[in-house]
Amino acid sequence: MAVTSLPGIVYRMAFAAVRGMGIEMAQRLLDVIPSEQEFFAMSDRELKLITGSRSKVWERSHRDEVLRKAERELDFVEKKNIKVVYFTDANFPQRLFNASDAPILLYTTGKCDLNAKHVISIVGTRRSTHYGATFTDQLLHDLSQMLAGELVVVSGLAYGTDINAHRAAIKYNVPTVGVQACGLNKIYPAEHRSDAAHMIQQGGAVVSDYMSQDQIHRGNFLARNRIIAALSDCTIVVESASKGGSLVTASIAASYSRDVMALPGRVTDEFSKGCNRLIMNNQAAPITCADDLLKTMRWESKLTNGQAKELELFPQLTQEEQSVVDTLRKAGDLHINDLAGLTAMPIYRLMATLVDLDTKGVVATLPGCRYTLRC
Repeated sequence: MAVTSLPGIVYRMAFAAVRGMGIEMAQRLLDVIPSEQEFFAMSDRELKLITGSRSKVWERSHRDEVLRKAERELDFVEKKNIKVVYFTDANFPQRLFNASDAPILLYTTGKCDLNAKHVISIVGTRRSTHYGATFTDQLLHDLSQMLAGELVVVSGLAYGTDINAHRAAIKYNVPTVGVQACGLNKIYPAEHRSDAAHMIQQGGAVVSDYMSQDQIHRGNFLARNRIIAALSDCTIVVESASKGGSLVTASIAASYSRDVMALPGRVTDEFSKGCNRLIMNNQAAPITCADDLLKTMRWESKLTNGQAKELELFPQLTQEEQSVVDTLRKAGDLHINDLAGLTAMPIYRLMATLVDLDTKGVVATLPGCRYTLRC
């Protein structure tokens, strides 16, 4: 394929699509090659001499293929008003430069600042429990006040923990970014299309390093996790079984020297096993509330001391409500029958009290008729 003069964006998209291209490789190549256009004009022999490699990615056939693909992609990008953020652009996410295998180009829709002061990723099982969902909601409620206007939440738009995080961020007016494992011609899973639209409307974004022509493969999801980890200062694993994609994300984040935190849970709970193991192996710091995150990251709350104290205190409680709170504070979590015995309250009255406490955001309901305090 003869390289003709094309818009610069086409060469950048094609350069980013070269197999194995990452920030380190791109920087090394552009230190000795004048431009991306020149990269596609060079002969196989010239490129192999420069790189010292006989890899097939430098062959004309592969370079012509990605260049044709980029030409086709330009039509989609322009029609759908997709922003192409390249690693030499001022608005490219600076955190990606500390991740050697991060992509050199992102396709984005939305106006979220990917270089916000504080960025966290929230990941976890697709089979989220009430415990994990409640924690995520409370965490983002508190962070929305403590880090008002300075926080962005990243996740993967998947079922379970991911969508819980996005929805809680929307609820509390925190910009949130969904990283896709496919191009921006679709939202995957399709059930989350309306969530993605709300994210964008509320100052968030949906991003991907895949073109619209790329097919979804199983491996895309694990590859996508490196972007979730790389965009963030801290990765929080809310729930995970002993194996799962969120543990991979945590491992990648650690390899980038990013902080990792995990929500502890009961040793008998399937979806706390992964988190508990991360904590036990000193691969993650425990997180039980927003204050834990701020202390670990040494971030300063925007609340005054009085406001912060007010967040930590429970709202006005009746004598019976206070009795339940005191009992749960000592026990951690209890079955309703045990709670009734310890508080000496009849079940009917205890049930009404628990409903009131749940409405006030004080108590969370766990599977199996168990109850615990929110953070």
